[in-house]
Amino acid sequence: MTITGESQQKIDDYLGRLRARLHGVKDDEVREIVEELRSHVIDKATASATQEDSTERVTVVAVEAAVDAALAALGSPEELARQYTTDNVLAQAEASRSPMKVLHGLFQWATLSLAGLFVLMGSVVGYFFGVVFILVAMAKLFHPHTAGLWILPSGGGDTEFSFRLGFGSAPIGGRDVLGWWIVPIGWLAGAALVMLTTHIAVWYVRKYRRSISLP
Repeated sequence: MTITGESQQKIDDYLGRLRARLHGVKDDEVREIVEELRSHVIDKATASATQEDSTERVTVVAVEAAVDAALAALGSPEELARQYTTDNVLAQAEASRSPMKVLHGLFQWATLSLAGLFVLMGSVVGYFFGVVFILVAMAKLFHPHTAGLWILPSGGGDTEFSFRLGFGSAPIGGRDVLGWWIVPIGWLAGAALVMLTTHIAVWYVRKYRRSISLP
C-alpha cells in the first residue's frame, strides 16, 4: 500500500508538532522516537486499510481514513510529547537518584496522574523532615543554647515538641530534649530519611515506567 502525499503530509505535520515539544530529550532519542512513530503509524494504517478494503487495490480514501485513525489513536502530539518528556525525566531520576531530579520527575508525573501527585506529596514530606533534622543538627553547632529538639508547654497543660534552629532566645518553660545528641542523631536520621524517601520514590517511578506503554 502506498501512502498518498496528503496522508504523508498529515504524518509529517503531526510528528513535527511532536518534535517541537520534546524538550529536554536528546537529539538522537528524538530522532528515534519520531522514526518509530512514523513506522508505527504507517504499519497500523496499512493493516487497517487492507482489512477494510479486501480488494487487491486499496483505495486512496481508505488509506487516508486509516492514517487519520492511526494518528487519532496516538492522541494529540502535545499530550504524547508530555508523556515522552515525563518518561525521559523519570528515567534520569531513576538513574541518578538525585533528590532534586527525583522531585523534578515526580512533579512532571504529577501533571499526568493522581498517583504521581500522591507520590510527589509523600516525597516532599519525607525530604522536608529529612532536611529539618540535618539543619537542626547543623544549627546546634552555632547556637548550642537555643537550637535542638525542644519540648514546650502549650495551653491546657499539654506539651508539644518543636525543632528549633536557634533563632531568638530560649523559650520560657521549654526544655532541650536531646542536647548535643541532636547532632549525631539529626545527621543520621536526616540522611536516612532522605535516602529512604529517594528509594521509595524511585521504586514507584520504576513501577510506573514499567506499567505505561508508549507507542
